[in-house]
Amino acid sequence: MVQEIREFFTEEPEDTPLADSLQKAVSNPQSILEHLDALRKHLTRAAIVLGLATILSFAFASRIIDLLAQPVGGIEFLVAIDPTEPVGTFMRVSLMSGFAISLPYIILELWLFAAPGLSRDARKFGLGAIPIVVLFFLGGVAFAYFIMLPTAIDFLTNFMGMTSQLRPSTYIRFVTNVMFAIGAAFQFPLVIYVLARMGIVRAKVLKDQWRLAIVLMAIMAAAITPTVDPVNMALVMGPMIILYLFSIGLAGLAERNRAARQMAENSSSQNL
Repeated sequence: MVQEIREFFTEEPEDTPLADSLQKAVSNPQSILEHLDALRKHLTRAAIVLGLATILSFAFASRIIDLLAQPVGGIEFLVAIDPTEPVGTFMRVSLMSGFAISLPYIILELWLFAAPGLSRDARKFGLGAIPIVVLFFLGGVAFAYFIMLPTAIDFLTNFMGMTSQLRPSTYIRFVTNVMFAIGAAFQFPLVIYVLARMGIVRAKVLKDQWRLAIVLMAIMAAAITPTVDPVNMALVMGPMIILYLFSIGLAGLAERNRAARQMAENSSSQNL
């Protein structure tokens, strides 16, 4: 077992050009079916873990709903209209909680599927990136819940002095959509780092195009922000600007690592 793990992280895959790989796949369709079968197994295991995590979430879904409803005073301030609305809300929160719990394992299964075709360094990087991806996602969710949502909900529920009757289904859908959208947006630095490692983006280009980046971030913030007021938009844009600056630093680090790796490969090939 130890030997297999060592070989998994040390062996380099066969460096086959894309055209040759496509030709091989066309001439041997069985290889595509083998990959699809492997993907099916990984997705099946991920779905099983997601199902188990969702079932586990049943035990504390009510507490999570009450926690999500704290910005409006708690679960007792949510008024259900349809008879099936509480059940639907309960199931949605359980599924979302199950997904958050099983997210590390789902990412691990996707990495295990892609790892055989990745280089040795990419395998190690992908495995090490899994906890970072989870931490960034949780950081975005925490930012949305503790900083963004209280301000946004206060603005929406008190707009023009109108009294709002909040339904569990619409309120929970609104809150979870915002939290997951912000959590996904917090993955931006990792995406930039991966693209920089592949040589697709450069830190200098990101630095020179900061004006365009500000405009794009303003558009994204307007799309993500649940309200139209500038306060909430600024609350979203602030972390996005910080993440962009962080991405420039990560891109520079990725370029230096890529250059050092290429120099090491060139020197080793010259020695041979």
